[in-house]
Amino acid sequence: MLDETPKRFDRIVAILIQLQSKKIVKAQELADRFDCSLRTIYRDIRTLEASGVPIYSEAGVGYALMEGYRLPPVMFTREEVSSFIAAEKLMQKFTDPTLGTHYASAMYKLKSVLRSNDKDYLSNIESRILMQTAEPMFNDNSPNTLAILFEGIAEKKQILLTYKTFEKDETTQRNLEPVGVFHDNNNWYFLGYCHLRKDYRQFRTDRIHGIKKTELDFTIEHEPLENYLAKDKTAHPTTKVRILVEKKIARYLAQERKYHGFISQKEVGDEIEMTFMSSDINNAFPRWFLMFGDYAKILEPEILKTRTLELLEVNKKRLL
Repeated sequence: MLDETPKRFDRIVAILIQLQSKKIVKAQELADRFDCSLRTIYRDIRTLEASGVPIYSEAGVGYALMEGYRLPPVMFTREEVSSFIAAEKLMQKFTDPTLGTHYASAMYKLKSVLRSNDKDYLSNIESRILMQTAEPMFNDNSPNTLAILFEGIAEKKQILLTYKTFEKDETTQRNLEPVGVFHDNNNWYFLGYCHLRKDYRQFRTDRIHGIKKTELDFTIEHEPLENYLAKDKTAHPTTKVRILVEKKIARYLAQERKYHGFISQKEVGDEIEMTFMSSDINNAFPRWFLMFGDYAKILEPEILKTRTLELLEVNKKRLL
């Protein structure tokens, strides 16, 4: 029992911090975070209430602190201080300048409450960590893209977008209701309901040439972002693909293969057999395969072999 007491104390403090961070916190959310039972969470909540913390609850909704109740800042651990550095470097490289400025301001406030030795620890390593991006993620004409998208989503206000598609060398303007923002395959995207197309569309942030928030309210109650992304995956037909790759090359494909429908792999002698459910065996998959094709073999389907040979023939003619 004595061994569990420090753990329980840490968990109760963490629960209190989480209650301060959100308007409503569900018991199941706390149980999932701390990998414990709901009964344990109920017991910890009663302990907080008994110590004078004003918590109110609604059946089926969750727990919340009474408005206006706040504790002084909690001291950060050395590990938490280290995480600030990684987060700050990521924000500098992977967000737009406006959002990056806001985060830098927040970091000054966080650093101001650190102990002196933790400040020294932070300064000793922050100049030794770099985050590098291969391509610009935002257009120079739209340096505040993410910040405006976040505002539109939070306030449920439409945005006016000036966008340049990949297929056409022209820009269009359209009113959108932003549903959510996500990062995938080294690019930022957002999904929104397009009033021009009367449907949901995805947009890449580096192709946005202008964006501004309007005073027009949302006209639709949108589902969570993950619901639309899941629907988008199931809406496209897929084809089973099997390839054999030499072991010395296979390990370098771990990052990219997930973008091509990777399902599983198994060892076959000195090679790795990979299975995919690909949604584009005419272009995306064969072009990716050609990057390492001299170390690999297509097992199925035949149509993929044919398409890969066609692309090789095109390349051959261009080289002659």
